[in-house]
Amino acid sequence: MGRSVFRFLSRQPDKPDLASEFHRLRLARYSDFEQWHALRSESRSFLQPWEPSWRPDDLTERAFRARVLRNEQEYYAGLAVPLFLFSRPDDTLLGGLTIGLIRRGASQSCMIGYWMGERHAGHGHMFAALQLAIPYIFRVLELHRIEAACIPDNQKSIRLLERTGFQREGLLREYLKINGQWRDHALYSRLAETAGGNRDKER
Repeated sequence: MGRSVFRFLSRQPDKPDLASEFHRLRLARYSDFEQWHALRSESRSFLQPWEPSWRPDDLTERAFRARVLRNEQEYYAGLAVPLFLFSRPDDTLLGGLTIGLIRRGASQSCMIGYWMGERHAGHGHMFAALQLAIPYIFRVLELHRIEAACIPDNQKSIRLLERTGFQREGLLREYLKINGQWRDHALYSRLAETAGGNRDKER
């Protein structure tokens, strides 16, 4: 574990800040609370069918501050890179993308997940976010494999994954408890070779 964390930190001296002309991905900050609270609140019915059940205190400032702290701890431990997605240049919060379950050693892989505020959905923002995140995963984190799990009837997410080069591998039975129910998920993956990324070779 120590070796994996050391190697991760040696590649990542600074917090990630991935930007294109119109989009930006970065770690959450305490100052993002008002935007996050407004966007999640107004998008609740839109997001809930695809997410774990929300706790009663999920939208409180205290819970958000704990989330920000936990995200930074996971990042510096080399376990995850939880990012918020903003539009540029106005820094409007659009959603989030998490590079999670980072595994080193023989695996060299991660799992991605994402969410989008309802009023920003359907405008290509998450596609743009993945165009920033995928090269970062392969070239900076030097991972070999990206996985994504998607509820089979979430056709919008499936189209997004397929459009960004992911291939379906199989079905994970009752994989995650979503909105109070254990749901099957389709497993998708993308490999470094298919993205022109660097394969991370054991040293």
